[in-house]
Amino acid sequence: MKFSKNVRRLTTLSVLTGLSIVLMLLIRFPIFPAAPYLEYEPMDVPILIAGFAFGPLAGLAVTAVSSVIQGVTVSAAVGGWVGILMHFIATGTLVTVSSLIYKHKQTVTGAVIALVAGTIAMSVIMIPANLIITPAFFGTPPEVVQSLLLPVLIPFNLIKAGINSAIAFVIYKPLRKFIIKN
Repeated sequence: MKFSKNVRRLTTLSVLTGLSIVLMLLIRFPIFPAAPYLEYEPMDVPILIAGFAFGPLAGLAVTAVSSVIQGVTVSAAVGGWVGILMHFIATGTLVTVSSLIYKHKQTVTGAVIALVAGTIAMSVIMIPANLIITPAFFGTPPEVVQSLLLPVLIPFNLIKAGINSAIAFVIYKPLRKFIIKN
């Protein structure tokens, strides 16, 4: 019985990972014309669902696999391993904070608090990540990155995480019974 439960969990996480990749491949568009390399994609929605359904470690595992696949396919020419790292930091923060809070308060209010906190945490953690990683690995002068923080980078992270959190909030409850069978 325990073996089949573990197989079901692993299979579900694999499906959520695959769905994350498919969404990233199908839906991608820039939010700000000034920074067309910052693209919205809904790949974090299945990752958030994995974190809510199975906990923060499962959400991080799906984040890691999705980040690597994204980094070696779509983002290979642009960011490569740095893109993998940046996505893991951003989405890893979003899913960890959100799923940790939701794990302790599995109510509608708890979900809202969790997703808002995750969105804010992701936006905050990406400030030093952008200030340190972007100049070091992309050769962008630190002053340029600093000048983009308020008008582009912070709003981008808030919008991206906010949209993905809102979608996850709406679809998680109906999917929960299907994903987690007792």
